[in-house]
Amino acid sequence: MDALSSVNIEKLESSVGYNFTNKKILFEALTHKSKHFEDPRLFPDYNERLEFLGDSILSLIIAEILFKHPLNFNEAQMSKMKSYLVKETVLFDISKTISLGDFIFLGNGEETTGGRQKKSILADAVEALIGAIYLDSNYEVTKKVVEKLFTEKINNVIDNKEGADFKSELQEICQELYGTLPEYKIVNQEGEDHKKIFTVEVYINNKFCGKGVGKSKKEAEMLSAKEALSRKDLKELDKREICIYR
Repeated sequence: MDALSSVNIEKLESSVGYNFTNKKILFEALTHKSKHFEDPRLFPDYNERLEFLGDSILSLIIAEILFKHPLNFNEAQMSKMKSYLVKETVLFDISKTISLGDFIFLGNGEETTGGRQKKSILADAVEALIGAIYLDSNYEVTKKVVEKLFTEKINNVIDNKEGADFKSELQEICQELYGTLPEYKIVNQEGEDHKKIFTVEVYINNKFCGKGVGKSKKEAEMLSAKEALSRKDLKELDKREICIYR
C-alpha cells in the first residue's frame, strides 16, 4: 500500500468521480501483472480478476442504458451499439480522458516499452477500475460513474458520429434486395498528397445512389454509403430499418 502514496490518487478519484473507501482494491485495480511478478511482496495482487468483473459490470450497465433510452432501440440496434461501446478502442479513449496511464503500476519491462500508452493495458485497467468501484460501492454508484465517463461516447454512437458502419449496412441491404454489391467510384481527388480530398459516388445496379467527400477514400466511401442509406426510395424497398442506430 505504500506504493499508492507515490501517485496522486486524489487526482484520479476526482477525474473518475468516485472516492474509494477501500484504497487496497484501487491499488489492485491499478497494478499490472508485470509489476506483481517483478515485486510480489509489495504488489501481492494484480488487476486481471477485477478486469474480468469490470467487463461484465460494464456490459450490463451499457445494456441497461441503451434499453432504457427514449428512442426505444430494437435488439439488433442495442447489440451493435453495445459491442462498439465496450471495444478496446473505446475503453482506451476513456482511459485517456482520466489520464489513467499516469497512475498504473508497471514492471520495468512494460515501462521501458511504452506500457503506459498501450491500448490493451489501458483498456484492461478501465475495466478493472469499474470492477473495483463496484466492489467498493454498489451497482447504482458504479452506473453513475460509467454514465459520467461514457456519456459522450454513448451520445456519439446514438447520433451516428461513432461506431456506425454504413458500408456494411448498405452491403447487407444490397445483397438482400438485389443480390449484388454497391459499387464505389472515385470521381474526384484534389489537394496535395498529404492533404488530399476525395469525392466518391456509390452506385447500385448502375444507378447513382449517393456521394461522399472525405480526407480519405475510406471516409468518402462511408459518407457516400450513408447518403445512399438516407434515400427514401431505398428505405421503402427495404422492410427493415435502414439505420442501425435510429
